[in-house]
Amino acid sequence: MSQPIRAKKHLGQHFLCDEHIAKKIVDAVLEKDRLTPLIEIGPGTGVLTKYLINEFPQFLALDIDRESVDYLQNLYPDKKDQIKFSDFLEEDLKTFFPDKFNVIGNFPYNISSQIMFRVLEHRHDVNIVVGMFQKEVAQRLAEKPGTKTYGILSVLLQAFYNIEYLFTVHEHVFSPPPRVKSAVIRLERNATIKLNCNEELFFKVVKTTFNQRRKQIRNSIRPLYFSETVIHPLFEKRPEQLSVPQFEELTRFVEENAEGRK
Repeated sequence: MSQPIRAKKHLGQHFLCDEHIAKKIVDAVLEKDRLTPLIEIGPGTGVLTKYLINEFPQFLALDIDRESVDYLQNLYPDKKDQIKFSDFLEEDLKTFFPDKFNVIGNFPYNISSQIMFRVLEHRHDVNIVVGMFQKEVAQRLAEKPGTKTYGILSVLLQAFYNIEYLFTVHEHVFSPPPRVKSAVIRLERNATIKLNCNEELFFKVVKTTFNQRRKQIRNSIRPLYFSETVIHPLFEKRPEQLSVPQFEELTRFVEENAEGRK
């Protein structure tokens, strides 16, 4: 058997070493969906992979660390085609699974937000995501309106997913131990097929207002909305106070009153 690979901090990866936690993460997918194809991001030493590779009829592990890929391909020679040297953020994922697929992983902290934006790009394909995040990021994604940590990804993801904070993970179960606590959350696709507004503009409105989150909406929205004569009750609020339906309402209003500017 191949020797275990060394942890690589430069990849932003902290390898999970606790089997109990690994099983809990895997169970968070299994209890919801055992049949849909599954992509594991950043399998590393395979602590999740060993519970997934024989459980799912269609499974694929993607890693940008060649040493991790070689190690796992040697460990599972009869399934080496299911372990690929590939970048989840860059690949055309539809070439792997042209229909629906789910996502799981102990996500590298330095790209966890990018992974979530990638999931949003594939929101019509990805039904379930179970992931390990830095605790603060996990809390932010699951947060509700009216709190300081509620932000861009909170709104965009909650527009299409129900998000559940599952459990906190302490530092000592990783190698090397991170300096922060971690947490596992589950995203499950909600019933929204299409937002009740222009979706491209919705994304732009959310990002524009949160980029100046200390300002009232009336001021932060100006790059998209220029009229000084038309007002709206939501203009008196700050972005962290708005729910997804209120952002939809704001988007419709901006589109109708932005003097032809999109």
